[in-house]
Amino acid sequence: MIGGVVERVMRAVLLGLSHRRFIGRFAKWMPLSRPIVARFVAGETLESALPALERLRAAGFRTTLDILGESVSSEAAARAAANGYVSAITALEAHRLDVNVSIKLSQMGLGVSPALVRENVARILTAASAAAGFVRIDMENHTTTDATLAVWRELRPLMAGSGDVGVVLQAALRRTPADVEELIAAGGRVRLCKGAYREPASVAFPGKADVDEAYSTIMKRLLDAGTYPALATHDDRIVDEAIAYAREHGIGPDRFEFQMLFGVRRDLQERLLRDGWTVRIYVPMGSQWYPYFMRRLAERPANVVFLATSVLRERRSG
Repeated sequence: MIGGVVERVMRAVLLGLSHRRFIGRFAKWMPLSRPIVARFVAGETLESALPALERLRAAGFRTTLDILGESVSSEAAARAAANGYVSAITALEAHRLDVNVSIKLSQMGLGVSPALVRENVARILTAASAAAGFVRIDMENHTTTDATLAVWRELRPLMAGSGDVGVVLQAALRRTPADVEELIAAGGRVRLCKGAYREPASVAFPGKADVDEAYSTIMKRLLDAGTYPALATHDDRIVDEAIAYAREHGIGPDRFEFQMLFGVRRDLQERLLRDGWTVRIYVPMGSQWYPYFMRRLAERPANVVFLATSVLRERRSG
C-alpha cells in the first residue's frame, strides 16, 4: 500500500510528466509501454480500437468513444479533430456499434474562435443526428463552463429530429446545483462527474469530503428528475448509494446509467453488469494518448506498480 505522503509525491510527479511531450514520444517506443497503455487506451487509430469496442458490446456494455487530443491552437488542427469525429461516427454506424461520442470544445477550437468551435461542433452533431446517435460535450476547467453550456443550448436544435447532445457537469464546482436545475428544466442529459481539475476554492470545493457530499446530493436530484443521467464514478460507496437510492425510489436500470473509464475498475464494471445495471464504458483512442495515460496513473499512483507487475507476469507466461 502506498503511503499518503508517497502517493501525493507520485501524483505530483505523474501530473508533471503528463505535460512533457518529449517523454511521451520516447515512451511510445519503450517495449513495456504499449501493453501498459493498452489497459487505458483502446488504440491509436479507430481501426485498432474497433476490436475493443466490439468486445465490450459482446459482453453487454455500452460505449462512448473519445478521440484523444489536447487543446488546439490552430484552425487546421481544430478542423482535423472534427473531421476525425465525423469519420468515426460513420464507422461506428457501419460496424453497428454505439454511435455515442464525447468531444472537448478546446479540441474543436474554443481557444481559437467562437465561430470555429460552433462550426466544428455543428458538423459533428449533424453527422450524429443522421445516425440517430448521441454526442456528449465534456466539461473542462471552470473558465469554460459558460461557453460550453452556451454551445450546448445554441446547437442542440440540430439534433431535434434524431439523436441528442448532452453535457458533463462537475460536482466539485459550487455552481453545479444551479446548472443542474437549468439542465433538468430543459430536459438535457447530464453526465455527473466529481471533477478532475485543480480549481480555486472560490469556485470549487477544496476537500474530497465536500466534493463527495455534493456529488451525492446532485446525483439524487438527477435520479429523481433528470433525463437519463449518467453517473460517472469508480467510487464503491457512491455506486452503492446510487443503487440503494434507485431501489428505494423504484428507479430502474432504464432510467439512468453508470459510466466508467476503459480499463479502470473492471471488477466493479462487471459486478454492476451482472446485477442488471446499465454500464457505459468511456473508450479513449488516438495517438495523443500520453497526457491522458499519465493523468489516469496520477489519479491512483498504486496503478503504476499494479500495471508493471501485471505486464511482467504476462510476458513471463507468454
